[in-house]
Amino acid sequence: MTRMIVFPGQGSQVVGMGKDLYEASSEARAIFAAADEALGLPLTKICFEGPAEELMLTKYTQPAILTVSYALWRELTRRHAIDGVKYMAGHSLGEYTALVAAGALDFAEAVRAVHLRGSFMQEAVEVGKGSMAAVIDVPRETIYKICNESGHLVSPANFNSPKQVVISGIAEGVDYVINKLKSENKKAMKLKVSAPFHSELMKPAEERMREVLWGMRVHAFRVPVIANVTARPYRSVDEIRPLLTAQICGAVNWEDSVHFAHREGVTELIEVGPGNVLAKLAGQIIPEIKTRNVATLADVESFSL
Repeated sequence: MTRMIVFPGQGSQVVGMGKDLYEASSEARAIFAAADEALGLPLTKICFEGPAEELMLTKYTQPAILTVSYALWRELTRRHAIDGVKYMAGHSLGEYTALVAAGALDFAEAVRAVHLRGSFMQEAVEVGKGSMAAVIDVPRETIYKICNESGHLVSPANFNSPKQVVISGIAEGVDYVINKLKSENKKAMKLKVSAPFHSELMKPAEERMREVLWGMRVHAFRVPVIANVTARPYRSVDEIRPLLTAQICGAVNWEDSVHFAHREGVTELIEVGPGNVLAKLAGQIIPEIKTRNVATLADVESFSL
């Protein structure tokens, strides 16, 4: 079996995630403690106790998901020998987790980076100025065409699967696309998000993240990681900083990433982290690919190759 390990992005968070693992594993407790220390705030408490409104804040959501996902990965590999891993990847924020799991980024530095990333992305656009929407069963070329004819700054943000593309941008532009598609009996729905992620409106966040990323250390890959913006593996560690910078405004090419891995021989996708969004998307992208997810301690314990 040739495997791809993937890590979820923002939207998979839930209050209490990772608590069962924390209580059962000393290594998991050490990872959570390292995250608290790196940030100088009680991320573990926010993660386990909420309130949900606080965990939903982007600046906390991003380091919380990274921490839970990485702790699950470490526990999974401590208990089971996961062989045949050809690639790792992560959806948006999850790309940082993939880079940590692959040995290319230090955990503590990555936690600090995504905490700042979340803050910068939230602060980049005035609340209410931008929005995002999910478009269902509409070809890419049609979405591009309608975005362009809107006359507003709006563009595809996530190519999640053949069935789902997320658009992002100025609220008026997103509304135009939704209304145009609905007039043609196509399905589009506005998402409950706090900012227009992966659009040109994130340019201020991109500039601020550039300084953060160029201050981080990078290391050799233990496993190749597929980048969101290229849907191809990083060719060298020298690409980590520029591609993570470009990811702020660039679209997440998730469908293309999974197709690439499958063409390269991947037959199983394992999602590690809260939720199972990526496993479900993989089933839409390549129905014959085997999928499973590891989101809880019970999943780790029952995992078998």
